[in-house]
Amino acid sequence: MLNNMPKTGEYIFNTRVDTIRTGFTKQRTRLARILQNPKLKQIHLHTFRHWKATMEYHRTKNIKYVQQMLGHRKLENTDFYTQLLNFESDEWNVAHATSLEEENKLIEAGFEFIRYSEKD
Repeated sequence: MLNNMPKTGEYIFNTRVDTIRTGFTKQRTRLARILQNPKLKQIHLHTFRHWKATMEYHRTKNIKYVQQMLGHRKLENTDFYTQLLNFESDEWNVAHATSLEEENKLIEAGFEFIRYSEKD
């Protein structure tokens, strides 16, 4: 069905940022009105970036991994995204290794090695 669509450009769907932002804003406003919750209007697209960074830091406890995920050059910029939660009460830590040497160091430090397949 997609191949039968008119080919007016390289993309099937409009990928311009301003179009995505406009659609998101309209849906957010509509949802806030339907649910009668004006606080929903405080959620912006960038809010999801903060949420993802905070959750990844909470899950991995590895600020360098989050920095790499966000594409930040300075660690101070990543700190801004992950200062929202208090992680002191957690009983477990997760680490992410990007090389065999890092895997070995983590295992020596007492981490359990788990490899996920691409299907997971």
